[in-house]
Amino acid sequence: MTSAIRRRVAVATLLLAVLSLSAAAQQRQRMRVDDYVIDAELAPKQHHLTARAKVKITALDDVNTAVFELHNALHVSRVEDEAGKPLSSERVTQDSTVRVPLPNVLNKGQSTTLTFDYDGILQSGDDSPVPGLKLAYVGDDTTYLLYSGRWFPMVGYGTNRFTATINVTVPTGMQVIGSGKEASAPAKAPVRGAAAAGTQRTTFTYTWDKPSFPGTIIAGQFGVSTANPGGVAMTVYFKPNKKDQVAAYVDTAGKEFQYFSLMYGAAPSPVLKLVELPDDAGVPTAWAPEIAAIASHNIQEKTNYQLLANVVSHQWWGALVSPASKDDWILSDGLARYSEARYTESVAGETAFQESVKDMAVGALAYDTVPLSSVARLDPFSPEFQSLTTYKGAMIFHMLRWELGDAAFDKTLRQYVAQFGGKSATVDNLRTVAEQNSGGVQLAGFFSQWLDSTGAPEFKNKYTIYRTRNGFRVVGQIQQDLDLFRMPVELKVDTDGKTEMKRIEVSGTDSPYTIETFGRPRRISIDPNDWVLKNSGDLKVRTSILRGTQLVQQGDLAEALKQFQTALESNKNSSLAHYRIAEVFFLQRNYQAAANAYRESLNGDGDPRWTEVWSHIQLGKIYDVTGQRERATNEYRQALQTNDNTQGALDEARKYLSAPYQRERGGNANGQ
Repeated sequence: MTSAIRRRVAVATLLLAVLSLSAAAQQRQRMRVDDYVIDAELAPKQHHLTARAKVKITALDDVNTAVFELHNALHVSRVEDEAGKPLSSERVTQDSTVRVPLPNVLNKGQSTTLTFDYDGILQSGDDSPVPGLKLAYVGDDTTYLLYSGRWFPMVGYGTNRFTATINVTVPTGMQVIGSGKEASAPAKAPVRGAAAAGTQRTTFTYTWDKPSFPGTIIAGQFGVSTANPGGVAMTVYFKPNKKDQVAAYVDTAGKEFQYFSLMYGAAPSPVLKLVELPDDAGVPTAWAPEIAAIASHNIQEKTNYQLLANVVSHQWWGALVSPASKDDWILSDGLARYSEARYTESVAGETAFQESVKDMAVGALAYDTVPLSSVARLDPFSPEFQSLTTYKGAMIFHMLRWELGDAAFDKTLRQYVAQFGGKSATVDNLRTVAEQNSGGVQLAGFFSQWLDSTGAPEFKNKYTIYRTRNGFRVVGQIQQDLDLFRMPVELKVDTDGKTEMKRIEVSGTDSPYTIETFGRPRRISIDPNDWVLKNSGDLKVRTSILRGTQLVQQGDLAEALKQFQTALESNKNSSLAHYRIAEVFFLQRNYQAAANAYRESLNGDGDPRWTEVWSHIQLGKIYDVTGQRERATNEYRQALQTNDNTQGALDEARKYLSAPYQRERGGNANGQ
């Protein structure tokens, strides 16, 4: 079973590969790509891609060598200048780049076009620019050429907006999905003889004429369904075995698209294509203009509306407005994550929203060692970058909403989209718009505090209660350890009668306050609704567990156990920490230690609730593996008695009641 935060951990961990930060990375910022004309031909049975890309570049500084990122499995056979004259090129595999010395210096502001002929076998993730993830694959069942796979020569990943005309030739019968206006026709001669002789071929053309990121192509055999929920022209490309999920995903995606349209303004296009993405890509979602792709295992009977909301919201945060630099990345992933939380709030209520906020806070503090204003030094796929830009970024927008109020915050985002739609933008641009709607509040301190510093306050409350003529007076002081911290913080005073809420300004390490109440105060809570990113004992436990879970995903079980033990030092009754320790022992086939840890989880604090049902299931598996079928069935029955079907737990229990669990070859934990 996986909780919401574990799903986020898996996302962060699978995307966590380290790309080298070389001089070439700095060189890439000295020019931009304006437009592509790409002719690509797929030979799926051979896993072969053949392509020609005409790339229009503009110098942002004087440039004598053009540097492009390109998947290492793709080999450049020829580069031509604008006049068709051949140029030399150098492949640098260490950072997946191709360097092209220019015949003459391209002065700042000048443009030219280079043409690349290249081809290669895209079958595994061995040569991927993100080690461990395929991202670009050519195959008979489904081909996916994700923008992040660098399957065409590119610069400025995630920041360089471009237009594109992409022609993709495939064996007739395959469906090709891309961004923009679509056309198809019988293919002409092969690009360079990639297709097998006698094979009928069709060329699909996609044209996107507004600068964005139209670099994702998916092709294969799909069931195709069309719908128009709420005016959204939606096409669903799911495999036949997912046909029963189509209606639910259309309904949910349509509602999400409408929700974000009302909140932020019109999307870059009224078209949305929901696409099933093979699991072996290693990513849970992918997006491009008009495209929301979801990994196959995430398309289930119970619609994963949160994950879907995240990928749909990228039509605004990424496709429509994008970060001008890596330091502005929160404008894409951070706003998408918070958009997911806002949609959760709208459909599932305050409790679900609060749980989402807690997950964001855990992710925000898991690797809070580098200021957000300095994330450019990190790789975009590292756990640190993901933690900061996605989770801390989302928490910054959550806190900005608290600082401004709902109406002003929503107005800020709508105005921001209206002003910067179709462009790259900066966090400073957002601050300027927010100040225009803040009622005179200057936000330089707020953004500096959360962008330029690390850490979060840990609040302590000292107070004395006095009886007065009209009731009671609470005289207290909020203490925290960050000298430069300044933010409004909410106090909740539970009394014998009416609950009192008071917003006070916390500034520095000691902030006095006074509250008058009619009823006798019984309890005073600081920031009960979690509007502020703050440290606490519970959060420290959850961040240690998060880091440990990531280490398990990376295969470092010894270090993972250390993180889980650190969590237990803070809370020895943490059911989640005991459960994660049990998982590690199960992976190691240390079944006695695993069983002991699962029992400790059952005897713990029961948080989260799913640890109970899944501990019983895992104990059942252990008894099955060790030949104790009667004890195994007893555990599966106890799992059913919990009536908790988190991540299909009850289905799993029924499955192993019918037939014993058998250990998979390779010894994976088969689960949670």
